[in-house]
Amino acid sequence: MTVPPAPIPDVLITEGPVPAEFTPWPPGLARAYRAAGYWRGEPFSAWLRALAGQFGSRTALVGNALGPGGQPGAWVTRTYAELDAAASGYAAALAARGLHAGDRVILHLPNSPDVFEVLLGLLRLGARPILALAAHRAAELTAFATQAQVRALITGGHPDAQRVARAVQAAWPDTLVLTVGDPEASLPLLAADAAAWTELPARTGVASDVALYQLSGGSTGTPKLIPRTHDDYLYSIRASGELCGLTPDTVFLAALPATHNFTLTSPGAFGTLHAGGTVVTAPGPAPDVCAALIERCGVTHVALVPSALLLWLRAPQFTPARPESTLRVVQVGGAPLAPDVARQVPERLGAALQQVFGMAEGLVNYVRSGSSDDVTYGTQGRPISPHDEILIVDDEDRPVPDGTPGHLLTRGPYTIRGYFRAPEHNARAFTPDGYYRTGDIVTRRPDGHLIVQGRHKDQINRGGEKIAAEEIEHALLGHPRVFQAALIGLPDPWLGERTCAVVQPRVDPDQHASQPLPDARALTLDLRRYLLERGFAPFKLPDRVEVLPTLPRTPFGKLDKPALRARYAPTPALSPAQDAPDLTDRSPA
Repeated sequence: MTVPPAPIPDVLITEGPVPAEFTPWPPGLARAYRAAGYWRGEPFSAWLRALAGQFGSRTALVGNALGPGGQPGAWVTRTYAELDAAASGYAAALAARGLHAGDRVILHLPNSPDVFEVLLGLLRLGARPILALAAHRAAELTAFATQAQVRALITGGHPDAQRVARAVQAAWPDTLVLTVGDPEASLPLLAADAAAWTELPARTGVASDVALYQLSGGSTGTPKLIPRTHDDYLYSIRASGELCGLTPDTVFLAALPATHNFTLTSPGAFGTLHAGGTVVTAPGPAPDVCAALIERCGVTHVALVPSALLLWLRAPQFTPARPESTLRVVQVGGAPLAPDVARQVPERLGAALQQVFGMAEGLVNYVRSGSSDDVTYGTQGRPISPHDEILIVDDEDRPVPDGTPGHLLTRGPYTIRGYFRAPEHNARAFTPDGYYRTGDIVTRRPDGHLIVQGRHKDQINRGGEKIAAEEIEHALLGHPRVFQAALIGLPDPWLGERTCAVVQPRVDPDQHASQPLPDARALTLDLRRYLLERGFAPFKLPDRVEVLPTLPRTPFGKLDKPALRARYAPTPALSPAQDAPDLTDRSPA
């Protein structure tokens, strides 16, 4: 897209009735956040237009566009003016397909410049994107589509993505499937000329309204939809970029999924754009691909999860650190980072480490530049805002003293007050006075820095990807050879945790009760294939399957998962040469 931005009607900043799809902040707090300058009444469309005016000819995006069949397309470079024009062009194209302001749309694209152009086009139109991950499959996308009653699904041309789209459409026939990067698709989504946007009626945007939906880690099943408003999300972006010292010279490598909250806004791609820097898209965090992009584009910042960092620390492309490397900061988040691993970053990668601990629901903590080694390598930072309220409590919601592990509760100017259309879950996840129960067990130091100890929720953190044990257990119970199933997380030096499904086989009543147990390896392959066929994301497939004649239970009749973890952990140490995990995808084998 090389068309300069045409004048378009600015999105009007108005106040309106409280929408039913999210829980608003109390009026007194909302006034305080506006008075403090956190909420500026600026919707994303106006934000992008202002950036185009300030940084027009500077480079905003570079990377391979999406091509036919989901293959990498041409290498493209977009200036801020061209990005603004592309957003207008996609807004016009979406309107031509019958989409309107307020429509909910699933965005399901792999990393590429197209992701940001389409996302900003949806925001300019006033549609509300649901930011799915490329790894999500039919099970997750269908749940999003039916819960949110979406109008469209935007995807790429890869055959697998198209199969997933057809499955979603079969379950929710109102879904319009639009394909990016493939002009021969049945319904291609191609950016129109930016001038076409001026022919449409002016949109009325409410900065305090929902802009988009992020996704929860999904501790109790399919991820919940997290409504983020223009006001609160842009505050998090601005504050994160300023705190992390981003400037027009910043070149950020989007190696993790581009729509993930960490990659997008902490400070991520949007924080880089706010500073006038450049975003480089990578297909994934593979060290060889990323090393080449760092050299080609002069990358200065990258965000990684611990499992990807471990691969980089052992990759020949990065060890020893090259003196000529432009890389200055490696952010690590998504899961706690072991201090001995954290200390290797400057020596092996030649860059400063910045630990980040946050959540798509809001709260983000950063280790500040210039902190002591004790803070840099041994903590996960402290909150962005003076108005981030932190409580650390015991099982009875009583505050615990600093230095004592407890449940982390929080509220503030960019932390949600409720999930989308989930009243029963909201009653459990939020206190009556609006604190969000994060599910994290943390310790607070006297200086305010947090140390993450683990998760309280029955959720497994596999390399930064959150897996709800209950969701997989329920699916496994549908397999004809499974009578009971428990999914547990086991310690792993690469991923933090790997998944282990412990199953009690279904016994044929016509055979003797002492029949031998099924072979675990054969059953592993069978169960992985079974879950894939039912549309589950590959990262949710069990890494390991164990078979027991009966599963242990507590005196209350519940599955005794601590007993299972004690039985099967720790796992043997992995050989970096043989057992480094594939961070992009996994087959049933």
